[in-house]
Amino acid sequence: MSQSKEITVSKSKTPILALVILGIVFGMGLFVVGYDQGHLFSLALGESAYEDIYLHELTHDMRHAAGFPCH
Repeated sequence: MSQSKEITVSKSKTPILALVILGIVFGMGLFVVGYDQGHLFSLALGESAYEDIYLHELTHDMRHAAGFPCH
């Protein structure tokens, strides 16, 4: 009595759902970086967020690399 074991190697592709979710996350991130002029932090900081624009300053060079004019 001999037993044989089969080893199955699966060469699956990246799931389409994972790519869709990654695309949505990327798109939302690009929207936030391109749109924000203090709007996100204004929820917590109030009107002073429009003057300080922390997210804009943090992502300033990335905004230009993505093609968003900001000054």
